[in-house]
Amino acid sequence: MPIPDYQTLMLPLLRLAGDAQEHRFRDAIEQLASEFSLTDDERGTMLPSGTAPQFDNRVGWARTYLKQAALLESQKRGVFRITQRGLELLARNPTRIDNSTLEQYPEYLAFRLRRSDEKPTDAIAPTASVTSHEPQSIEPSSDSTPEELFSQAYQRLRNNLEAELLEQVKAASPAFFERLVIDLLVAMGYGGSRQDAGRAIGRSGDGGIDGIIKEDKLGLDVIYVQAKRWEGTVGRPEIQKFAGALQGQRANKGVFITTSGFSREAEEYAGVISSKIILVTGEQLSKLMVDHNVGVSPVSKFELKRIDSDYFEGENV
Repeated sequence: MPIPDYQTLMLPLLRLAGDAQEHRFRDAIEQLASEFSLTDDERGTMLPSGTAPQFDNRVGWARTYLKQAALLESQKRGVFRITQRGLELLARNPTRIDNSTLEQYPEYLAFRLRRSDEKPTDAIAPTASVTSHEPQSIEPSSDSTPEELFSQAYQRLRNNLEAELLEQVKAASPAFFERLVIDLLVAMGYGGSRQDAGRAIGRSGDGGIDGIIKEDKLGLDVIYVQAKRWEGTVGRPEIQKFAGALQGQRANKGVFITTSGFSREAEEYAGVISSKIILVTGEQLSKLMVDHNVGVSPVSKFELKRIDSDYFEGENV
């Protein structure tokens, strides 16, 4: 079954606490995962940001909203219990608890009106506390948690940036493209100094090799580079030509970078030959450029912070 959203988890979580005993948050995650019969793959599904398991994050947010409505309480780290108000709500036998249910409680309404949103307070990622202001588009009425919405918005912005960046690269001159490849490889830690790399790329011109670059700053090994702006799909013959050039140099490492993509035959060939050839498509190229700030510059930065549990450790003794 699909991973339940955090609002769907509210009632099962409150019922789990209905015995009025203290419950460890980590145990609650496992019990709810079993209740919803989640598979290992579903349990392993991560947030778009890759920072935490999606299900754990959603349980954390269900607990947070129930706490803000004073249906649950936490008197010590990583542990929660139901309140009298929570017991009274369960006694009404609700078929579902969601954000609209919680709006009957003034504490929850006050929580929603705050400019900053408090995230769950356990030490693990699904209960991280965010101190930055909450974007206006992140509303508790959504089925997605604020972290999911934040990650999704970031990914959309990044996808648009990568697509626009690739168009810029395709429109550049061959000489500029070679310089771009140099800048990227140096930013990734290859090529020694920028000056060393600049002398290497574009100088060889030896049978399908555009340049030779150091694998590390000491030059313990070298990597042969083919950098081609390409409109259509790069086929197997081009990779064979590059592999042959590597053999002629008694080399076993190469990188083929293009602004387009590779055919299945080209990818299969690169995977079976003895030389190690890494194929970098235009989409991968733009992602690497964004990762290493080549051709892009930061506009704004948002810090996601979590509670420092060690700082409060003595308070809980």
